[in-house]
Amino acid sequence: MPPIGNRISDKEIIDHSDDDLIQACRQGDGRAWKMVVAKYKRLVFSIPLNYGLSHEDAADITQITFTIMFESLDQFYPNAHLAPWLATVARRHSWRLMERYRRESTKDDEDLGQSLAMAVDPTGNEEVENWELFEWLDRGFSQLDERCRKLLLQLYFNPEQPSYGEIAARLKMPTSSVSPTRARCLKRLKKLLGKRP
Repeated sequence: MPPIGNRISDKEIIDHSDDDLIQACRQGDGRAWKMVVAKYKRLVFSIPLNYGLSHEDAADITQITFTIMFESLDQFYPNAHLAPWLATVARRHSWRLMERYRRESTKDDEDLGQSLAMAVDPTGNEEVENWELFEWLDRGFSQLDERCRKLLLQLYFNPEQPSYGEIAARLKMPTSSVSPTRARCLKRLKKLLGKRP
């Protein structure tokens, strides 16, 4: 393997095979590890994004993927296909995160969604209680970031009841990211609200 200098260039990365880099990583060469990350981080980072997950989620999955690779260095055989291996790990963790968001979203929709629906349509003898509920929700909404606030307002307070596609177009976001983003926003709102009055 050619000597590794201080600065990592594209040419230098190309000059080193995956097998050479893996072997150097096994020997504790930190520079070789940096080269592996530099070579494949865009590939790994792009996979969660392609599933509609956020940049924050993509960064987490990228870190998890390379951590798993580091812990698995001794399991790679010569002529290992590193790119497909990394892509598979990133996909699996993207799917797991999406499934977790789906489960959280279902539970959040049942709990917080009922509160939001009551606040939008106060009726009968519960009007005073619902105004208290509305003020409680309003305090939480005022502390949310703008993206979450706009998304939840479209989902729960828009009388037109727009589809996910329409909401995605209005907020300039992928349709596939509406559900996981909603789950994250509901989670944040729930944390900000604390106990219901």
